[in-house]
Amino acid sequence: MSGDDGLVAELEEFLSTAYPPAIALLKKEFPKRRSLLVDYVELEKWNTDIADLLLSQPDKVIPAAKEALALCGVAKTYDYEPHVRFVNLPDTGLLVQDIGAAHIDKLIRVEGVITKRAETKPKVKMATYKCSNCGAFYKLEITKGTKPMTVCDVCKKKIDFSEEESYFVDVQRADMQELLERLKGGAPASNIELMVEDDLVNTYNPGDNLIINGVLRIRPQMQKGKSENIYHKYIDVVSIEKMQKDFEQLEISEEEEEKIKEMGKDPEIIRKIASSIAPGIYGHEKIKEAICLQLFGGTRNKTLPGGAPVRNDVHLLLIGDPGAAKSRILQYVTDIAPKSVYVSGKSVSGVGLTASAEKDELGDGGWVLKAGALVLASGGIAAIDEFDKIDDKERAALHEAMEMQSVSVAKAGIVARFRTKTAIIAAANPKYGRFNPNQYPADQFDIPPTLLSRFDLIFPIYDVLDEEKDRELAKHILEPHAGVKSEEARIAQEQTIDKNLLRKYIAYARKNISPVLTREAMDRISDYYVEMRKLGRKEGTVPVTPRQIEGLIRLSEAAAKARLSNTVEKEDAERAIKLFDYALKQIAMDAATGKLDIDIITTGQPKARTERFALMLNIIKDLSSKYDMIDINEIKNAAREFNIDDSEAARIIEQLLDRGELYRPKHGFVKLLDKKG
Repeated sequence: MSGDDGLVAELEEFLSTAYPPAIALLKKEFPKRRSLLVDYVELEKWNTDIADLLLSQPDKVIPAAKEALALCGVAKTYDYEPHVRFVNLPDTGLLVQDIGAAHIDKLIRVEGVITKRAETKPKVKMATYKCSNCGAFYKLEITKGTKPMTVCDVCKKKIDFSEEESYFVDVQRADMQELLERLKGGAPASNIELMVEDDLVNTYNPGDNLIINGVLRIRPQMQKGKSENIYHKYIDVVSIEKMQKDFEQLEISEEEEEKIKEMGKDPEIIRKIASSIAPGIYGHEKIKEAICLQLFGGTRNKTLPGGAPVRNDVHLLLIGDPGAAKSRILQYVTDIAPKSVYVSGKSVSGVGLTASAEKDELGDGGWVLKAGALVLASGGIAAIDEFDKIDDKERAALHEAMEMQSVSVAKAGIVARFRTKTAIIAAANPKYGRFNPNQYPADQFDIPPTLLSRFDLIFPIYDVLDEEKDRELAKHILEPHAGVKSEEARIAQEQTIDKNLLRKYIAYARKNISPVLTREAMDRISDYYVEMRKLGRKEGTVPVTPRQIEGLIRLSEAAAKARLSNTVEKEDAERAIKLFDYALKQIAMDAATGKLDIDIITTGQPKARTERFALMLNIIKDLSSKYDMIDINEIKNAAREFNIDDSEAARIIEQLLDRGELYRPKHGFVKLLDKKG
C-alpha cells in the first residue's frame, strides 16, 4: 500500500469483492439510498492495517473509501453524494464521560440515548464563487479547516458567493446522554453533542438508544465574542446503529440459558422471585409478587381489531403511611431493571416526565425537542416517588403516557410524538399524614381519579399496630446490624436469587416468551368478571369494569412469562385474580356500605355516595320551592326519611357549598345558586 492512491485501490478491491450486491442495490436506488454500510469486522479480515488506520486516521480512510465507491460505479452527482458508513466497530466500553483529548480526530464507538434533536439546516459542502469584476469562477470543497474566499485570486477584488451553484447538505445537531444503566457509583449522566449529516438526518428520535460511530471533533469556545484556549467537543457522526429499546439487552451465555430454563421448571419460581425483590424489607408479600409480574410484563406487540396497540406494561401504585419503605421498594425495582429511571417529589415536572420543547442554545435560537424521564425509560421501568406531590397540570401529561404509551408534543410550532413504552411504579403519601381506612382514597390523596384508574393494581400500605408483627419487623431490621443471622433469615437468603441472574432470567423471559391465553384461563377471567358484575348489580355498585379485564389479562400473561410458559394456564389467571382481589378489597371497599365499588377509584367516590349527592340536591331543590332560604335542620329532617343520617347530610351540604351548588346567605341557612344569570 503506497500513498493515497494505493489506499483507494485497496479499498476498491475490498468493496468490489465483499459488497457487489449492496453496491448494485445502491446504484439502482441512488439517490434515494445514499449510503453503503461496511462492516468493520469484514474490513479487518481483509486488511488489518487499513482497519487500524480507519480508527486512528478516519479523515484519511473515509474519503479514500468514497473515492473507491466512485470507482465501483456509484459517483457523486450535482445534488447528491454517496457515503461509505462503517458499522460494527470494536466495542471498547467507552463511556460518554470518558471521551476526551485522547480521542480527538479518532473514529470512536459510543452508546447512549438521544435527549434532544434540533431542526435540520443546510450546510455548504462545495462552495462556488464568481467575480463580478473579471468573471473568474471558483469551486472550493469545504472540509475541516477550509476558509471561505473573500477576494478574487486574479483581480484581487471582492468575490461573490453563488448559492445557486453551490452544493449543500442537511445537517442536524443532537444531544446524546450516557445510558443510565451503564453508570456506576451514582455518577451523573454525561452529555455530548452530535453533528449528523445528509441521509442520517431525522433517522432517530429523542429517547432512542443508539450506538454512535463517529469522529471526535473540537471547536473553540467563544466567550464574549473572543475564542479561548478551551475547546468544545462534539462527534461528527459516521454511522448510527439502533440498539434494542426494551430492557432485554443483556447477553446470556449458553450455560446461563440452561440454568434459566431449569429455574423456570421450579413450581415455586414466582414466590422465589418475589422474595428476591427487596429482601431487606420485611413483609409486603403481595406487593413484591405484583412487582415480580410487573418486571415480566404481558405479551408484547398485541393489537386490537383495527390495528390499535394494546398496552402490555403493568402500572403499580403504592399509597400509604410514611416510613413504610415505599421509596426503598422503588429503588430496589430500579436496581433490578437493567433499564430504569427514578424520579422523586416536587423536582418532577410534566415536561420532565414526558417531553419538552426548548430553545436551541447550540444553534441560532431555534427550538429543539428534549425527551423526559418516561421517554428515556421506554422499554424499561420508571419509578416515580412522591407521586402526589406532582402539580396537577404537570400530572395531566401522564394520562396519554400511561394508557396510549406515547407522548404528543405540540409546542413552539413543533408537533411530535414520542414512545413511552414504560411500566410505571409510583408511590404516594396521604395528604393528612397517615392513611385513614375509613375515608375514600380520593379524599386522602392529591391524585385525580382519572389517573388512579390507569394503574392496574393499587396497594394501600397501613402502619398497623400489631405487637407480633412489630417484633418480627424489629428483629428483621436489627439482626443484620448485629451480624446475627437467624435460621429463618438463613433459609430466606438461600432461596434468594442472585440479582444478576434474576436480571438475566427476566430479560430471557421478556425476549423469548410470548404467552397466549388458553380457553381455561379465558373462562376463569370471564367467570370472575361476570360474578363480580352480578354481585354489583345485586348490591347496586360497580365492582369491576372492562378496563379491569385488560389488567387481569396483563397480569396473567406476566405470571405465565415468569414460569417461562408460552401458554397462560388457569393457575396464572387465578394468581392474577387473587392479586387483583386483594388490592380491590383494600382500596375499593365502600366503608359506609361494606360493598366493593370500583367507582371509588374511577370517579373518586362510590356509586352509593354519588346517588346520595343527587338525592340531597333534589331534597334541597324541593325545599327551595317552599322557602327562599333553607334551614339546614329542615334539610336534615327531610334527609332522615331517605336513611341519610345527620352527619352524612352535613358532610354533603358542606361539599355542595364547596362545589358552588349552594351558598350560605346567613349562618344556619343555605340557598341554591341561581345559574341562569
